[in-house]
Amino acid sequence: MEGRVLEDRAQSIECRPAVRANGLSTNEMRGTWAITESTDWRFWPKTGLLSSPRARGISHVARFAWTALCWNVAVVLWGAYVRATGSGAGCGNRWPLCDGDVVGASAKTQTIVEFTHRMTSAISLLMVIGLVVWCWRVTKRGDWVRYSALLAAALLANEALLGAALVLLKHVAYDHSVGRILFLCLHFGNTLLLLAALSLTAVWLSSGSGSFVLIGKWRELSSIGLGLLATMATGVAGAVAALADTLFPSTSLHSSLMQDFGSVTPAFLHCRLFHPAAALITACYVLWIVLKSSARRNRFSGSAIALLISVLVQVGVGIANVLFLAPVWLQIAHLFVADVLWVLLVVVSADLTLECTSGGGVNALPSLIKEGQET
Repeated sequence: MEGRVLEDRAQSIECRPAVRANGLSTNEMRGTWAITESTDWRFWPKTGLLSSPRARGISHVARFAWTALCWNVAVVLWGAYVRATGSGAGCGNRWPLCDGDVVGASAKTQTIVEFTHRMTSAISLLMVIGLVVWCWRVTKRGDWVRYSALLAAALLANEALLGAALVLLKHVAYDHSVGRILFLCLHFGNTLLLLAALSLTAVWLSSGSGSFVLIGKWRELSSIGLGLLATMATGVAGAVAALADTLFPSTSLHSSLMQDFGSVTPAFLHCRLFHPAAALITACYVLWIVLKSSARRNRFSGSAIALLISVLVQVGVGIANVLFLAPVWLQIAHLFVADVLWVLLVVVSADLTLECTSGGGVNALPSLIKEGQET
């Protein structure tokens, strides 16, 4: 569902070069596949675009980019399951190898859970490296998608290093040291940046956009940037709050509140109070920004509408998470909606703050279609 909404949105924000009319009607253009220097490419059938080997290559890599994004979201959710079940120490303090059996009757559940997370993370790294190579082969110099894919690979490598540090420094299982909180914040912040880079890569590949410039409205840029930072901060606080739920589970809402307000409880436990308040304020701010910016442009994109819905759903799931004392399945659902919300927010923010200056990918139309006809 997430991929389909964003792909639809990607098609609506693609760059189209402005060219003069060529005297042919749209039906004549579609019927004859006439190609002239003055052809209006905005009405050219998509099947014609895909007749070029290069265009087909970009279409395929776009699908692969969406697959990589969905796979990484799944890895993030499994990582949350590792944390929620206390399986982070399942492989001991060894990395990347595992200190224990991962198959057979002697294998422990926590070891299997942790080792599975490491293997899926390794697959993610291979997928993103492949995405970078593929992007550089089918796009042209100056296309931003090249650099977003490269940034995603760098962030994923950093993600692996941060995960290794958590294991090697024994900041796993039921450790609640300051070091673990610090690395957890860095780890989840890096995760959000990784998903953002993969989202933009997939959208730009799908739309065929080349390069961009920032809009000149600095007030709008600042407000949208503040919304992104506030959402990131709220997400990091949520990760700390989830860790608090794992390390200090409550038997009732009353006992949870007593823990949070207690003077002898660890300081990070107060995130269980801070996170809901920050999330509510951030949700209201994001809704206001998206509604205001979209109304100013007299249009509401599919991604903007999906974002508004996901914000409301996330608030509802968050309330349920508090009331039901954060069971593991609800924590995973809460994180999943948060990931979808973040991806949509990044896509909508890019649409509102970036203006396309050149068409790349499938929208390098004249050369691509002539190439397809020659083959």
